[in-house]
Amino acid sequence: MSDVHLEERKIQLVVGEKNQTGRMVYLSADACQALKIWMKRRDPDKAWLFYGQGQGPLTYTAARVIFLRHLQRAGIAEKGYSLHALRHTCATELLNAGMRLECLQQLLGHSNVEQTRRYARLTDKTRRRNTFGRWPD
Repeated sequence: MSDVHLEERKIQLVVGEKNQTGRMVYLSADACQALKIWMKRRDPDKAWLFYGQGQGPLTYTAARVIFLRHLQRAGIAEKGYSLHALRHTCATELLNAGMRLECLQQLLGHSNVEQTRRYARLTDKTRRRNTFGRWPD
């Protein structure tokens, strides 16, 4: 919880599981609002922003189970969605909204920009806009 700074709209990720590096993640107004709602509901005695059963953090496996349960409720469990696909979708949306690749690289915690290129794909609409300027929809 000490790494959450909603007033500054950021969260410090101290150590990443895969690459063992930390980074600062900046939050949108919507994300801050959602976190404020969650923080009113969460157990204040827990040390983690998102926690599992017991005293530890929410594990990837537990988050995956919750995600799959929501896919089932939405009637789209058979579509093959995954938590990792959300990361790819977020990266693609940010890139197509105009975020520079180098900023996206830091946000994702990638050590080189080629990893980020594999994550995020430009849409045809974005390529047209960047080639010709404003393109009629």
